[in-house]
Amino acid sequence: MRIAIISDGVHPYVIGGMQRHTFYLCKYLSLSGVKVTLYHFNKSNLDIERLEIFSEKERENIESIVIPFPSSNKLPGHYIRDSYKYSCLIYEQIKDRLNEFDFIYSKGFSAWKLIEQKKNQKIECPPIGVKFHGYEMFQKQADFKSFLQSYLLKGSVRWISKNADYVFSYGSKITKIIESLGINNNRIIEIPAGIEKEWISQVEKPRNEIRRFVYLGRYERRKGIEELNSVLNELIKQNTDFEFHFIGPFEKEQQIQSNLIHYHGSITDNSRIRAILDASDCLVCPSWSEGMPNVILEAMARSCAIIASNVGAVSIEVDSSNGLLIEPGDKTQLKNAINRFLSLDEADILAMQESSRNKIINKFEYSLIIEEVLTKINNTIK
Repeated sequence: MRIAIISDGVHPYVIGGMQRHTFYLCKYLSLSGVKVTLYHFNKSNLDIERLEIFSEKERENIESIVIPFPSSNKLPGHYIRDSYKYSCLIYEQIKDRLNEFDFIYSKGFSAWKLIEQKKNQKIECPPIGVKFHGYEMFQKQADFKSFLQSYLLKGSVRWISKNADYVFSYGSKITKIIESLGINNNRIIEIPAGIEKEWISQVEKPRNEIRRFVYLGRYERRKGIEELNSVLNELIKQNTDFEFHFIGPFEKEQQIQSNLIHYHGSITDNSRIRAILDASDCLVCPSWSEGMPNVILEAMARSCAIIASNVGAVSIEVDSSNGLLIEPGDKTQLKNAINRFLSLDEADILAMQESSRNKIINKFEYSLIIEEVLTKINNTIK
């Protein structure tokens, strides 16, 4: 099988959850014997031509085509305009090779021009499947600025989704969003996110005298940090006994000054991230909108319980067996969830942590996910 992956970048050349998903997709498709042609760009100081992020065996089945991402002025809507230009550059690269591929897997806006040309019957093209991950622009927004930013994206995302042959979904609330755009269920391909086997903890989790919580991610309005900081300040004033650890780029003015709160900064070394997760009891992910967060899977693989907003496909990862779900933006529910976790006895916490790890082993390990990807893509080709 030959698959073209038209991407909005691949980790670590472009940083983000969607780009990490592209990395895993390329890696495990290639290891399954699929010939992958990857269209992508570089936003780092790394030498993208070497493609050293993949092993020699993986590179045997991956062809890399690097296309620069356009950069225009910063007027409102510039990202949409630049994304369309990028899709045009990709189209010029792929249009004469379309008969080489059995399926085209597109991330974000990358296949916009290609879908436009196919819709207008100007080309013959294999099936195109589009993935917008969380469809966050159709989820609840944290403030008016976020609402305006999302509004600018909605029209293009709706058009691309409706005119692609297939739309990929993580499931749960994301599938409901896609259906609300007028897309028939038989055109929706549900596949959950996954994680590599090496992330799964093989040792017993240490018991902490003080409950340790962790947040992993950027300081971004969508991530619910303002609500989280407000709750933590309340708990500190009430002399609650806990520790909270932040992994991610937080400026000094964004940090809470307390000996209960610890900031580790940006960490790219996975072994260091795992060590902090191993020493933590519970991951907190209070986002206003999400797809299916990798950070939750990573924490589950390291036997952490989870407190998270019930958005996107988070409910596929988290249920009452391994954590607590809250409504996005609700500070009262977030505070109650943390307090409830603090009140649980050791046996209940251990059961949640074991459930998290078992879910990863049975449902989300990437070798299982890639089998599902190949089966469902094969079905569309047939």
